[in-house]
Amino acid sequence: MVTAFAAATLVGWQRSWRVLRGVVTIAHEGGHAAVAALTGRKLIGVRLHSDTSGLTVSTGRSTGAGMVFTLLAGYVTPSVLGLGGVLVLATGRITALLWVAVALLGALLLLIRNGYGVVSVAGTGAGLVLLSWFASPATQGAMAYLIVWFLLLAAPRPVLEVSRLHRRGRGTGSDPDQLARITGVDAGWWITLFGVLTLAAAMCGAYFLL
Repeated sequence: MVTAFAAATLVGWQRSWRVLRGVVTIAHEGGHAAVAALTGRKLIGVRLHSDTSGLTVSTGRSTGAGMVFTLLAGYVTPSVLGLGGVLVLATGRITALLWVAVALLGALLLLIRNGYGVVSVAGTGAGLVLLSWFASPATQGAMAYLIVWFLLLAAPRPVLEVSRLHRRGRGTGSDPDQLARITGVDAGWWITLFGVLTLAAAMCGAYFLL
């Protein structure tokens, strides 16, 4: 309950969100990259920016299922990682959870193509390595739960942000707008889908954690 409250505070407080939103961006772009590779697209690289935005570049067909699934992956990946973390926590393998996170960050680091992105991913990974090596089991457990809670509770907030941009007629390069151009389905429907999926994942994860 304490880690749940702490995670909710980190997501809801604007000052902490400005810093930690970059973690969600890392997961978001990592999702794009993973699904692009799985659907046969050629990955060019990933860029992370100081304004917490990101860009994953891949080549292949500009339409079709591969591109659709690649675009779909971004906003739901933090939720998927959060639910995966719930499953690992259920087995009590807390150190394993931290090392899986380090391995995923290491794979993403190979795709980063700008300096800020390298610092962001490498810094996050280094923090987890230090936690797994030097922290006590109790501290590792608390931080593992905090990370999982954060991923689950943070995932809906970027969806809310892109919804606001969409209503103002901005964000034409966002994932929902790109999906709208490819599929002919209005961006608002895609935003709604992202919202439903991320909220459902948060509630499901919270149910099992509590």
